[in-house]
Amino acid sequence: MGIAKHFRELEVYQGAMELVTRVFLVSKGFPPDERFGLSDQVRRSSRSVCANLAEAWRKRRYCASFIAKLTDAEAEAAETQVHLEVAFRNHYINHQEFAAMDDAYEKVIAQLVNMVDQASRWTLKPPRASGITATEV
Repeated sequence: MGIAKHFRELEVYQGAMELVTRVFLVSKGFPPDERFGLSDQVRRSSRSVCANLAEAWRKRRYCASFIAKLTDAEAEAAETQVHLEVAFRNHYINHQEFAAMDDAYEKVIAQLVNMVDQASRWTLKPPRASGITATEV
């Protein structure tokens, strides 16, 4: 694919966004009393993976900020796995659906870890000094 010009071109983003749709659809089948509990939480954490990826992409100028947002995305993916496990253990989703989504989140997490480990490949190079001092800006 070459060098991505936008976060939507990232394979990890595309995979995470597909999972947002799957999580939304499967959570529609949760009991009504879970509407403001588990349904809301699993939807929020799954969307947050994508949102944190987008934020990380925009923070590529600063390696530490980039890594921090990727780490947040990784944590949200793991949180989503927990919510999905709760849904499975309460028989809101079957084993096959749980296993498929859990494996897909493991892939997303592995991709995020890889990006963190290779952050220097993803971050932007700092601009050259222009000779302008801080007091002139």
